[in-house]
Amino acid sequence: MPARPDLDAYRPDLDAYRPDLDAYRAAVADLLVEVGALADRHCVQARQALLTDRLGEPALADVLTATPHGLVSARETLLLEVARHRPDPRRRGADLTALVRFFLLTRIDVAWWARSAAYRTDDQVRHDADLVDLDALRRRGLLRFRYRARPAGPAGRFAHAVRRRIDPHRTPHPAGMPLPRARPEVVALLNQVAAEFALAAPAGTPPLRVTGLTRSLEAQHRLRRLGDAAIGPGAHCLGWAVDVAVPRSRHDGAGAVLTTVLLGRQHAGEINVVAQGPGWHLCVAPAAVPRLRRAYEAGRGH
Repeated sequence: MPARPDLDAYRPDLDAYRPDLDAYRAAVADLLVEVGALADRHCVQARQALLTDRLGEPALADVLTATPHGLVSARETLLLEVARHRPDPRRRGADLTALVRFFLLTRIDVAWWARSAAYRTDDQVRHDADLVDLDALRRRGLLRFRYRARPAGPAGRFAHAVRRRIDPHRTPHPAGMPLPRARPEVVALLNQVAAEFALAAPAGTPPLRVTGLTRSLEAQHRLRRLGDAAIGPGAHCLGWAVDVAVPRSRHDGAGAVLTTVLLGRQHAGEINVVAQGPGWHLCVAPAAVPRLRRAYEAGRGH
């Protein structure tokens, strides 16, 4: 197991970064209304002018300036992504406003963890002592949530495809995670969210399902080549972000319960939450790290 880090090491980031996140999220919501009105392919120049102008406003600029390469880099990256955008309803993030929303709201993650280094390769994820193996924790009964490891070989992937076709409500859409490894604090967060969700969800609702964890930059590039809207080295590549699935519609009210749980923790300043197609993207806030580490250490001995 990894050595306990110096939890005080996270505090300088908090002292340097205290923008009004409520104001930022509200400004993003207002901007999305205008972006939606200019979604037509004939409005390219108008969209560029809108984004160039609005991203410089204080409520938005305060967060974007705190990202590793600053406001100008964030703005140019978003303009490039919007220019590359090709509508495709079959793919997550294909809708233009969804792309802009996800990019802007995940800049909170990037600003929070601006001093952290990304995992460059899968081998770094596989061997980093700061990450724990979820398979080992699951065998010990220390996980309250579910996840699926990627099936091994063509036969495993074929079997997964068959199960999903037979019962799409039971088998999750993602093929599985090739490297089910996470930071201890992320494990503690997911266990707490899963427990809170299980208490409030309707009877018969399956446990919380995790669909995305730590990944490397090379994995991010692979996703991009496959058409996934994986923009830049986000918090997944730092080990601080996860994706969870929205419960299937057959479980009435479960989706609303999960939304309430997640937004409650965002309101408390523990996480950043972003809607992402059929699920939620979560990122741990630096302020929550010491408490989550203590929770992980306490739970590991049970």
